[in-house]
Amino acid sequence: VLVVIVYVATVQQVVGPSMEPTLKEGDILILNKLGYRFFDIQRFDIVAVKSSTSKYLVKRVIGLPGEKIEYLDNVLYIDGKGYKEKFLDDSVITENFSVVDLGYEIIPEDMYLVLGDNRGNSLDSRVFGTFTKKQVLGKTDFIIYPFKQFGLVKPKENTEETLTQEKIRDLTIKNIQIIDIKAISNFFFIKSIHFQIIIY
Repeated sequence: VLVVIVYVATVQQVVGPSMEPTLKEGDILILNKLGYRFFDIQRFDIVAVKSSTSKYLVKRVIGLPGEKIEYLDNVLYIDGKGYKEKFLDDSVITENFSVVDLGYEIIPEDMYLVLGDNRGNSLDSRVFGTFTKKQVLGKTDFIIYPFKQFGLVKPKENTEETLTQEKIRDLTIKNIQIIDIKAISNFFFIKSIHFQIIIY
């Protein structure tokens, strides 16, 4: 049993909101430590990585070695081609970001770029930089608790889909509308707080 726990698989608990809504705080997953000894790490895999602070983080693989990764107007570009991230909630906004911001033209050999699905509330490669394969502890895409979520995490939604220019334009317009709605709601929220301060 000990051999299985140490070398093959163990459990990993999600801490914090960085993978919402895909995974929630307190979710318990199987961490497959053996798989990547025989198979390559794939884009959009959910993995556990060891950060520079020695904390274990559950994130999603976005960039692979040798690739140029960029987010522009909430669209993921891989080597200049736009891709749709089907697993993300429609309301998620990813701020403009490029692997160049980390000091690379492309992701170095044997390194990976990982992000949380909750892009506005995630400490990931945008903060810690890329992770080596050795820092990727294993794949964590099988929930064992809560029991009602038992099973693979959205296995059919993690496929790559290249976006046409028309789809990118539609997404950009949609994202602008989402941002405008959030800005308006934030404006009125701030105004309401200001009003309450005046009253009291």
